[in-house]
Amino acid sequence: MQTYKTEFRQRLPLYLPSLYLPREMKASLKGRYTNDKSTAVVTLAVNAGDVKLLASMSDVTVVKGPRLNNLTLTVEKPAFFIFDYDVPKKDFRFQFMNSIKVAEKPLKLTYNHGHGENRTVMEGSLVLDSANKVSANYMFGTRNFKLKYSYVHGGVTTYEPCYDLGKNAWDFSVSRRLYDDVFKATFESWSRDFALEWSRNSKFNGTFKKGPYKSCISGFMYGCPSK
Repeated sequence: MQTYKTEFRQRLPLYLPSLYLPREMKASLKGRYTNDKSTAVVTLAVNAGDVKLLASMSDVTVVKGPRLNNLTLTVEKPAFFIFDYDVPKKDFRFQFMNSIKVAEKPLKLTYNHGHGENRTVMEGSLVLDSANKVSANYMFGTRNFKLKYSYVHGGVTTYEPCYDLGKNAWDFSVSRRLYDDVFKATFESWSRDFALEWSRNSKFNGTFKKGPYKSCISGFMYGCPSK
């Protein structure tokens, strides 16, 4: 899989009744190529004071001709709240963010609720220092609870063990940054899947991601669990 991203920004006048205000308009185009199709995401954003207004079209797919799907309208106040409205599905999702101090350490909390899927998720991350972070994710009404510890060694290598309560299993990942490239290896003990991933985020060479490429450890001897 390969992705590309093009972005441009233009300061445009925004006309309102009896009011003339300059507003910055930003548009971006992000694409993805796979073996059987290519897709694109188009986003148009307008800054209105502390609030951002966005219109995005995802899954702009070219398979035997172009097709437009998934128009989403968004109202966002960065670091405070996000409200998304899915136009085709007539569905909405909202997210609230907050940050508090625990023992003089920043604890970031995020509350997500999807109306149509009736799903509520609480996420939290506690930054202990520049190299150590603990995060948790819980879906209300289920046993879906994950606890993850992240350690950054030397500013370039990240180790992340994660415990999944619902599966009663551990996952492990190691990633290393080399200039603009990030190489990541992940092992899921429950499924015995081992995955490799390579991504790049460069202001000069663009953004792309390849993988994850998966294989089942011990699959030949014991067989892999069914997903």
